[in-house]
Amino acid sequence: MSEKTPQRAPRTFPGTLLIVGVLLAAALLLSLSLGRYPIPLEALIARLWGRPFASPRMEAVFFNVRAPRIILACLVGTSLAAAGASYQGVFQNPLAAPDILGASSGAATGATLAILLRLPAYLVTAFAFCASLITITLVMFIGDRARGKKIIGLILAGLMISSLHSAANSFMKLVADPNNVLPEIVYWLMGSLAKTKPSDVSFVIIPMTAGLVPLFIFRWRINLLTLSEEEAQSMGVNVRGTRALVIVCSTLITAAAVSVSGIIGWAGLVIPHLTRRMVGNNYQELMPVSMLFGALFLLVIDNVSRNLFATEIPLGILTSLVGAPFFLWLITRKEAW
Repeated sequence: MSEKTPQRAPRTFPGTLLIVGVLLAAALLLSLSLGRYPIPLEALIARLWGRPFASPRMEAVFFNVRAPRIILACLVGTSLAAAGASYQGVFQNPLAAPDILGASSGAATGATLAILLRLPAYLVTAFAFCASLITITLVMFIGDRARGKKIIGLILAGLMISSLHSAANSFMKLVADPNNVLPEIVYWLMGSLAKTKPSDVSFVIIPMTAGLVPLFIFRWRINLLTLSEEEAQSMGVNVRGTRALVIVCSTLITAAAVSVSGIIGWAGLVIPHLTRRMVGNNYQELMPVSMLFGALFLLVIDNVSRNLFATEIPLGILTSLVGAPFFLWLITRKEAW
């Protein structure tokens, strides 16, 4: 198959979508029950039907701790998977990931600065989100003025800006208080949903919706971006405008996800490729399944993180344990796409 021609998806798309959806629903129900303070399934099902919990403590755990964290895990997983699939189509690169333009490194710098200044948690999230958006604006400004192909210019600008952020983060970790501040910075950079609050869901729901809805609606156009620019234009597609829309939406949801979860690598790379093996390269099918599978993947990873040991394992460690072997398998294939 030519790398630039969308593969016809197998006829299993409706079945695959249904299976992933059912698995996600089952994982949601199980996740709401599991935790340091378990909620019996019968009590949980009764609450979902409108009957209150038997104890105020169970009610507080459900609404203030368990439900916000599970919702956020699904939103972050959906966003990273959708952004990864979109970037791989736009850049025509099977190894493209959501942090390719520096969104993650920008968020890391913003969060590190806020933690270093001992700002409250909500400002750490706000700093991470704003720094990520500023980074992407700068990358797109530089990439638009780069000579040669604009796509290559964007990628190179993202790499260079990410390198600068890495240096800034290293410096801030060097000057941070090693007893109190540095451990908090390191833990944030490893990715976690342990401190999720209902306000975090409220903070990201608008930018995530603003990014995910256009990606879902215009997902068919990403198929055309995998063709040559001349072929796409001959079909009446505004290649430059469509590419900019996809990049902006993907970056927005990446920035929102990273600002509340920290750095969670590999999910945006692994999920789209696993989904391709199920439904093919057609973004009409690939995008919705990737979104659902991304939510399922991160929800399962978060369940392992908070239930496997007495101390939570950072999500970035667990996703790396899955992603790194997959990456090694991917680069040894004769056809990576």
